[in-house]
Amino acid sequence: MADGLLGTGATSVESVLASRADPAQYSDAGRAGKMPLLARLAYGSGAISTAVKNAAFGYLLLYYNQVVGIPVHIVSSAIAATLIIDALVDPIIGRWSDRTNSRLGRRHPFILGAAIPTAIFFILLWFPPSGLTDVQTGVWIFAIASLTRVAVSAYDIPSTAMVPELTRDYAERTRLFSLRFWFGYVGTFAFMALSLSFFFVKTPEYPVGQLNPDGYAKFALAGGFAMLLSILGCGLGTMKQIKGQTLVSDDKPMKLIDHFREVGSAFTHRSFMAIFAFGVLKFTAIGMATAMAIYFNTYVFGLSAKQVAVLALEAVAAATLAAPLAPYFSRVLGKKRTAITMAVLGIVINNMALVLVYFGVFWPKGHEMVVPTLLGLGAIGGSFIAISLINTSSMLADVVEDFAVKTGRHQAGVFFAASSFMQQCSAALGVMAVGYVLSAAHFPAKISPSAVTRDMELTLLTHYVPVIFLLWMVGCMFLYFYDIDQGRHRSNVDRLRAVEAEDRARTNTDTAGAASPF
Repeated sequence: MADGLLGTGATSVESVLASRADPAQYSDAGRAGKMPLLARLAYGSGAISTAVKNAAFGYLLLYYNQVVGIPVHIVSSAIAATLIIDALVDPIIGRWSDRTNSRLGRRHPFILGAAIPTAIFFILLWFPPSGLTDVQTGVWIFAIASLTRVAVSAYDIPSTAMVPELTRDYAERTRLFSLRFWFGYVGTFAFMALSLSFFFVKTPEYPVGQLNPDGYAKFALAGGFAMLLSILGCGLGTMKQIKGQTLVSDDKPMKLIDHFREVGSAFTHRSFMAIFAFGVLKFTAIGMATAMAIYFNTYVFGLSAKQVAVLALEAVAAATLAAPLAPYFSRVLGKKRTAITMAVLGIVINNMALVLVYFGVFWPKGHEMVVPTLLGLGAIGGSFIAISLINTSSMLADVVEDFAVKTGRHQAGVFFAASSFMQQCSAALGVMAVGYVLSAAHFPAKISPSAVTRDMELTLLTHYVPVIFLLWMVGCMFLYFYDIDQGRHRSNVDRLRAVEAEDRARTNTDTAGAASPF
């Protein structure tokens, strides 16, 4: 793998950037200081949209398998197949936003334009046409889920790609992502608590509220409306921040082969590949855990819908702990070490209750300590995982300058398209993995919680716990190849600023010469 220009004395980064890049792309205009409070809150609240989608997709398998009655392998395969669409579309959205020129800036046309389609496709996903066969329903899930993902990507990729353009400060980026993660977790809690308390209401016919089909219509409408407001709030609330940001000057049409060549060049960057490999595995594990949580809470721990709603508090507690601790550990341990350490601690604590159930030493179903214990373990373990996620997001932002120094190209959209793809894995590969776990464990469809036997529980845990640990541990191994620390980041920023200063001086000289009558 090429080392680029770092550490080489033969060629200066300034000369390469001046000849191959648009130095104005790296202008400090509009990002020298902290963002205004309202703009930061608007940006952070934009995470609610993606959080609602991820939380809802965790219920997608349960809804179509246990409520509608579609075989689990059809549902999980349909959802997983949408990754093909993501793999094709996400890099195009990212690179397109990098090269966009408009009076709204690079990213905002995508952000604002995605609001209404996202809400519409999300709602449609929960209203399959009647009279379809199982396979036809699978095709419906694939088609509408793919459209939902494309709409979400059209918002999420440009919005996260704004971070390197909003601030260059090493620690400020972590703080900004901390705020975004906090809103994401709180949004998840508010949405799921509302749904479990008021939508998934138990009836004589459906004693388990989350299996009541009537609740999913309200669930879909509330989710679509929340996503719409979140996206519009983020776009409109950060509109003023694009003032002073220079647009890309290279707006010439790009051939398709050139587009894929530029996207492919990102995958030659060592630190980016480390984050990407870690991200695919960790978000697959998160998606798997999210989809399986409702199964465990319903069938293993025997919780009611209201008790599951109480457990949603763990997300708020985790985010509240992680938001101030993530920047602290980033400064003390460094971003990479923090991401690895917190990931390992988080996955161990998060799965402790399941391990105790397997060995028969956890509280029995119905015990008053079940919910408090799960809440405590989930809050602590979730905070560690959130700290890890915040730091890896901030690490990805640092890759943008490092890649610019090595190649002379600004590709924030491409890198954060990869981030979006990784997160989409949480609702696709994760759900597919759950489908295989449920199938391998021979867990029956549309089964009553009272009919679940101890052998069913043990088989389910035996197939789930080793897989979730393996995904996280292998992912952490990949993250060891990330090699950008705070010193290297500052060096990259200094090099880019030197190019900017040289470019401004050259521009001023040319302007003065052109204005002179002699």
